[in-house]
Amino acid sequence: MIKTIEGIYQDGQIHLTQLPQDISDRSQVLVTFLDPGKIVPTKLCQPIDQLETIAGIGQGFEELNAGNTRPIENFVQEMQQKYGISG
Repeated sequence: MIKTIEGIYQDGQIHLTQLPQDISDRSQVLVTFLDPGKIVPTKLCQPIDQLETIAGIGQGFEELNAGNTRPIENFVQEMQQKYGISG
């Protein structure tokens, strides 16, 4: 799982703007320091979105390998009902 939380580095410590949910104690983290003068918020979100997409695909493969699948016909029928599509 990948989770991104904003924080501020001050006096040798990192202060998080929010506490992470569903994260175990002593989780491994990566810290990236950003240059405030060069941050473009929309471009900053792109790599985060890509990492979350990759994590989602990985989770899908884990579920597939664990046998957590269903027939395509069931999925198609569910989507037709959900979005009012006639078959």
